[in-house]
Amino acid sequence: MITIAIAEDHQSLIDGIKLLLEFEEDIQIVGEANNGEDLLQIVRSKQPNIVLTDIRMPKMDGITAAKIIRKEFPECRIIAFSMFEQDEAVQQMIDTGASAYITKNSSLKLLLTAIKAVANNETYFEADIKKSEHRDTTNSPISPREKEILELIAQGKTSQEIAEQLFIGKSTVDSHRKNLLRKLNLQGKSELLRYAMDKKYKF
Repeated sequence: MITIAIAEDHQSLIDGIKLLLEFEEDIQIVGEANNGEDLLQIVRSKQPNIVLTDIRMPKMDGITAAKIIRKEFPECRIIAFSMFEQDEAVQQMIDTGASAYITKNSSLKLLLTAIKAVANNETYFEADIKKSEHRDTTNSPISPREKEILELIAQGKTSQEIAEQLFIGKSTVDSHRKNLLRKLNLQGKSELLRYAMDKKYKF
């Protein structure tokens, strides 16, 4: 069962999301909030698998709330849901460890796709957002989080050490390692380490 907490200062949008998800047998909404402070209380009480949060909210914004949630509950996955498409807002959410970023003008079906992807330990960024996110990078298919993990692998850090440094679960790091092996067409830890060391100063 995928458990979700929603934070959004427009109740009508929350109601729309609830209508979409109520027909999904494997998804349960365990709490809703209209500001970041209430979201934290829900997460601490219900410990959902996924948090869907707006960026701009009263009392505490979504970026601050996401940072606290990721620190206290590293296994909890964050989906940013916002009107903002600016690179700075996107990057701030990515820096918190957000797994997905969806704009509010997207269809709710796209939101459902993002939820399913994140629940499957994947990332999901809309095409236009992802394009701007990688504007200063190479054509590498890997995400900013995966690059961050590669840099730490190049330093010789273990999955547990990486997990502690990034405030994420070891299983999440292991999943990123598997995704990197698949995306880069590499075989095993030694090849991934060699690749990371070769690319250390080229990210």
